[in-house]
Amino acid sequence: MRRFTSWLCFFIFTALAPTGVLGQTQPAGAKPAAGGQTKSPAAKTGGSLLHPETLKAKSPDVYEVKFVTTKGDFVLQVTRAWAPLGADRFYNLVKNHYYDGASFFRVVPGFVVQFGLTGSPAVNKAWTDANIKDDPVVQSNVAGSITFAMAGPNTRTTQVFINLANNARLDASGFAPFGKVTEGMDVVSQFYSGYGDSTTSHQGEITNQGKAYLDKNWPKLDSIKTATIISPAAASKTSAAKGAAPAAKSAAPAAGEKPKP
Repeated sequence: MRRFTSWLCFFIFTALAPTGVLGQTQPAGAKPAAGGQTKSPAAKTGGSLLHPETLKAKSPDVYEVKFVTTKGDFVLQVTRAWAPLGADRFYNLVKNHYYDGASFFRVVPGFVVQFGLTGSPAVNKAWTDANIKDDPVVQSNVAGSITFAMAGPNTRTTQVFINLANNARLDASGFAPFGKVTEGMDVVSQFYSGYGDSTTSHQGEITNQGKAYLDKNWPKLDSIKTATIISPAAASKTSAAKGAAPAAKSAAPAAGEKPKP
């Protein structure tokens, strides 16, 4: 189990309640349980998801990701300048189908939707210690923005959350948004929330047992069918077919000034 300093434990379980689960529980050294997801996301990419160290591509300056979910579709626009390391990590995860099949395991109305643990114990274990360093916070955690969860400084791996409200209080704690929902925010707001925070203390079991554990204990959770990068790759293919160079994509609008505490 990752060792936490006393201030971090206080932060996670007390100071920002109910924001504590934005911190991710990542047990080290635990063996994946038998069963779990029938088809691992890694199968789609030749096992590359089992080797995080090989997924280091730099993302486009601006790119869009379409999520097809059990509740409907939504689109995220990621702006690399907002949080370069976070944008790069998310790009590599989506490009290699990491989020396909993942559940929205924590949904708190008026706060956040959190996801980023797959149904495959082997894949979850491979990414447990694949940390990236923190990005400076240059955008605020406004409604619709997407941000990496963390368990303290420089511990971001795969878990992310979409803000369902203005959570500007998270800015000062180092949570750096890297994109924003541009289509389908109504879909995001409708994900099943009946379990509330009941999954908070079970992230270790979700990590190590995968889909089998979720299906047994929280069968009503909504999930991601596919997450796909739709631009600029899609735009480039269209332009190439017409014999023209791809048009430059304008930068995403800023999320606005950070609200005062």
